[in-house]
Amino acid sequence: MTQKSQQQLGKTLWKIADELRGAMNADDFRDYMLSFLFLRYLSRNYEEAAEKELGSDYPQLEEGDNRTPMGIWYANNAEDVPMFEKQMRRKVHYVIEPQHLWSNIAELARTQSDDLLITLEEGFRYIENESFENSFQGLFSEINLNSEKLGKTPKDRNKKLCTIIQKIAEGIAEFSTDTDTLGDAYEYLIGQFAAGSGKKAGEFYTPQQISTILSKIVILDCQDPKSGPKPKLNKVFDFACGSGSLLLNVRTQLQDSGGSIGKIYGQENNITTYNLARMNMLLHGMKDTEFEIFHGDTLRNNWEELNQMNPAKKLEFDAIVANPPFSLRWTPSETTGEDFRFKSYGLAPKSAADFAFLLHGFHYLSNDGTMAIILPHGVLFRGGAEERIRTKLLKDGNIDTVIGLPSNLFYSTGIPVCILVLKKCKREDDVLFINASEHFVKGKRQNTLNKSHIKSIVETYKHRKEEERYSRKVSMKEIEENGYNLNITRYVSTAEPEKQIDLEEVNKELESIEKRIKKHTEEHNAFLRELGLGEI
Repeated sequence: MTQKSQQQLGKTLWKIADELRGAMNADDFRDYMLSFLFLRYLSRNYEEAAEKELGSDYPQLEEGDNRTPMGIWYANNAEDVPMFEKQMRRKVHYVIEPQHLWSNIAELARTQSDDLLITLEEGFRYIENESFENSFQGLFSEINLNSEKLGKTPKDRNKKLCTIIQKIAEGIAEFSTDTDTLGDAYEYLIGQFAAGSGKKAGEFYTPQQISTILSKIVILDCQDPKSGPKPKLNKVFDFACGSGSLLLNVRTQLQDSGGSIGKIYGQENNITTYNLARMNMLLHGMKDTEFEIFHGDTLRNNWEELNQMNPAKKLEFDAIVANPPFSLRWTPSETTGEDFRFKSYGLAPKSAADFAFLLHGFHYLSNDGTMAIILPHGVLFRGGAEERIRTKLLKDGNIDTVIGLPSNLFYSTGIPVCILVLKKCKREDDVLFINASEHFVKGKRQNTLNKSHIKSIVETYKHRKEEERYSRKVSMKEIEENGYNLNITRYVSTAEPEKQIDLEEVNKELESIEKRIKKHTEEHNAFLRELGLGEI
């Protein structure tokens, strides 16, 4: 399917969402819409794999027969079901019972069956607890099928669900969808819901163009970026992963360059967003063994896998990306200062956890890995505790590149932000500054970056290029002289240089003008005298 078709499918589904949500706010309806898309994806993928597995035994339905092939096969081959499901778990890593497949759910919706709501509830519970080897408990916990927002009575709710599901089924039927296409439509819808959510959207969505910059940077060789992307990243981490789109972008960029990722790790504190991320991974064709998303507070570090005191068991990542909440207020305890992540640097101030997030990720970065994190500009120049942390990172040679982005790129804030690129062992003894603040496409509500803007930033980083009013390599001596202040405009100003004025030339020009005025005045007075009029 072409990119245009993928976008059209996304727009079709968004139009359905916009028409059907009624009095329900966009955030609530998002969870229903995306869950149904998720079920549609799992079902299609499962049925295609089942058809291959069963071969000629797969039931072929005659036109007008609205039963599901899987339902017929299960009914006729009860004794073979356990072995079949064992094979399916090995091949596609999950099982869905025939009555819970999207094709059956859509048929119940089409016929306005009174059993839809109950069947859907049973299906969601089955997928959460029994479909996968690795349990996805709570995957649909935020979707209340008995919410009064769907209707006052069970009958009303069942009817509303019938309408929603029928419309989605009809909308998807217009398109030839492969298994990856719904993943793209899912991403499109997340973006549309994010746009409608305003400030709350920052919790779960990083605009794709910014996500692409981070992704293209972290897949490059740490010591020699100009040599291109690494062939493999064993472990990739986003400790504030939202809906997982940033992690998936890293995977896409590496795969497009011919590389591969061993395993993806993400952490998310918001339960709804955490569930979105897990669905998003599966929707993009990832096996449940290829990713691990943890629900918990990053700053408290309550993920046991990351909380290992034994250095031999410490998880380290080849690439880390993050777009944490900007200047979040946090409450470190008395013992937080002794935490292994912060001990050498000191604590970020309570008023802004930006450096706490940065240090959390940096602790888990491998020696040949790259970390790219989006932060507000304040981290570059604020004083106090932040200045001390920034100074140590600079003296230790860990800050590689500072990239200034244009304002109003995010749904959640209009402020300009920066990308910090950090490394444990970097080759260069300077810091590269890229001031891309003036390079964007202006929009009515949101500014955007086009492909050439993204390419300029990545290529400048990759080759460490210097360009007037855009990028510059700054020595540690100069940074030290500036009190370890990283304010981008101190080093790369976008202002046009003032034109040098040659005073001698200006004086000559004024004398010439004065002579011409005198000459033309005399000529004018001569005409006036001929006419018998007074001179000027």
